[in-house]
Amino acid sequence: MRKVGRFSQLVMTMALPACLLVAGQSAAQDTPPGHRAGGEYSIVVEGYDWGAGVSKVILSKDETVSSASAGDYTVSVKRQTDCMELPPEQAAGERIVIHAYVSDSMGRTRPEGTHVTLVLAVAPTWILGNPIQYVRSETCRGNVWVDYDLTVTDTVRNRVWDTEIGRIMPLVDRFDLSGRYVHDTGMTLSYASFAPETSNEKSPLLIWLHGGGEGGTDPTIPLLGNRAANYASDEIQAVFNGAYVLVPQCPGAWMHNAQGVMTHGQEDDIYNVALMALIREYVAAHPGIDTDRIYVGGCSNGGYMSLKLLLLHPDYFAAGFISSLAYQSQYLSDEQIRSIAHLPIWFVQSADDQTTRPEETILPVLERLKAAGARDVHASYYDHVVDITGLFGGDDYHYNGHWSWVYLHANKCRRDIDGSLVRVDGRPVTIMEWMAAKSRAE
Repeated sequence: MRKVGRFSQLVMTMALPACLLVAGQSAAQDTPPGHRAGGEYSIVVEGYDWGAGVSKVILSKDETVSSASAGDYTVSVKRQTDCMELPPEQAAGERIVIHAYVSDSMGRTRPEGTHVTLVLAVAPTWILGNPIQYVRSETCRGNVWVDYDLTVTDTVRNRVWDTEIGRIMPLVDRFDLSGRYVHDTGMTLSYASFAPETSNEKSPLLIWLHGGGEGGTDPTIPLLGNRAANYASDEIQAVFNGAYVLVPQCPGAWMHNAQGVMTHGQEDDIYNVALMALIREYVAAHPGIDTDRIYVGGCSNGGYMSLKLLLLHPDYFAAGFISSLAYQSQYLSDEQIRSIAHLPIWFVQSADDQTTRPEETILPVLERLKAAGARDVHASYYDHVVDITGLFGGDDYHYNGHWSWVYLHANKCRRDIDGSLVRVDGRPVTIMEWMAAKSRAE
């Protein structure tokens, strides 16, 4: 099975219902005796607040069917990667089938057809549902796609499906993933891009810069790792009445200096020049982009680089949207702060972030910007990063405090650091609505 890239988030631990834990810990089974193997299937990989998950498996049938029952099927998985030896409980086990329906080959419901789609349970810490693994080893750093092999058994009809023939990734499939930019220095950056279907003569551009674990050469990773693919969703596209989306990817980490060590602003990184050249080339190649409405944002490593680009090119961007800022205030001069005080910037941060500590980053930066006269700088500041879906405990379920981008990508940010609603022309707005109203032409 093919390997397609790298991913970016640490997985936390969470108590699942006992029925899921028991099923998830059992070993994946080989083809049962007397069962007919060789059936073909496709999987659906979706982006969630915690990362990626295999949410469905689509089975190719030999005949036309008009009904399907979840109780007829079992699904086992084997996960492996050359980057590390996975613990047994992460390497093999059973998936939970929660629904089954007749579909077409893309998983769309049909009254009758030659495919059956099984809906599989996913959860933040249920590793067996994740086709991506966070790795820190001598050969791999960050998140990598794993070999993800399913065996689906129809226990009633003695049929087995064990050959993957396709992979569907909603939202990710809307992007062009073939982007490659080679800078004059020889540095190569991969990127994903999305062009809106709109009748507008000009449309804004959203630039998203990934976190430290999403580097590499496969831009599906930045799109799924921090759910950045959501910028191509109908909901966010509607806010902008259509927007281009550019998601660059660096080979390592945006904060790497010439020695491959992280800088927090105390010295120059090695990527900002090539990255800005990529952005300029992309804009020049797409005359439909409104050059007065180019927005740059990112998380953690990407938050550092977003602020770095604003500092270096304060008259190029219309606004910034930054989560888990990794640029430390101590390395920003008063002159640099003054140079961006005119720029609209919205920060997103959790108080319990132990990776990019707010007292070293966003809090002093925000205070200094306001002291320099900034009038359109905001910060959504949360006590914790919680389950915004309500499926896993809601406010009582806490993700890693570093993951404040959960609120950003879901367009949930509405309040400033003092708890007041952020407004545009007197109307309360979300972070995306606020940004859509910003233009260099103002």
